[in-house]
Amino acid sequence: MPLRDELCRQGNWLFRWRSYLPVLLLPLVFLDLRDFQYPLQSALLDRIWEFFCLSVSMLGLGVRALTIGCTPKGTSGRNTREQIAETVNTCGIYSVVRHPLYVGNYLMWLGIALFPRSWELPLIVTLIFWVYYERIMIAEEAFLENKFGKAYREWAEQTPAFIPRLRQWRPPTLPFSLRNVLGREFSGFFAVILIFTALELVGDRLLFDRWILDPVWMWVFGASLVIYLVLRTLKRKTRLLRVEGR
Repeated sequence: MPLRDELCRQGNWLFRWRSYLPVLLLPLVFLDLRDFQYPLQSALLDRIWEFFCLSVSMLGLGVRALTIGCTPKGTSGRNTREQIAETVNTCGIYSVVRHPLYVGNYLMWLGIALFPRSWELPLIVTLIFWVYYERIMIAEEAFLENKFGKAYREWAEQTPAFIPRLRQWRPPTLPFSLRNVLGREFSGFFAVILIFTALELVGDRLLFDRWILDPVWMWVFGASLVIYLVLRTLKRKTRLLRVEGR
């Protein structure tokens, strides 16, 4: 089998499980906490670093929100069984990068990998994401090129795959829909907060030899849990978060 076909085959398999396989990185993150210490023995510096890491992950979530909030139905979806695309997105965030959702995913996990403050873990996570998402992107692009032909190739030739080229920005054709974002990204938001809270809890357990939770993180987790439960209820019980054509 030609190498490109083999990479596409692997990418299609990984595409089906792309929402679950990155979770296998979590044991690496928690294992890296085994020598956890406050930077310069300062709780303040530790909190600043934690919220810097959280900001990196939230930036990734923001990239995903910008992508999902401006794209039509049939694209940028959560389909897992097979590749689906009714159109080629070329405006909005897709005018500066071809795979913005995967950029967002990488930033979300990079923030988590930075938490233990070791240089090795972010590098390992970056290499794993490179190998992992490279194959998915190859499979997706082969599908899109086969379906849309010249229109896709012309866009792909001038749009970078992963590192955004911001000077190429063109406004999206659809207005930003906050309801669409809230209906699709609330679980990802809560998952990030849950992971960071768990890392904070385990780190302090290793440091102080007892279970404690920083009051700031307690409020962050509590607020995010309320947001998650409210949005989950609205999505399951009402049509408030459903947007026509999205």
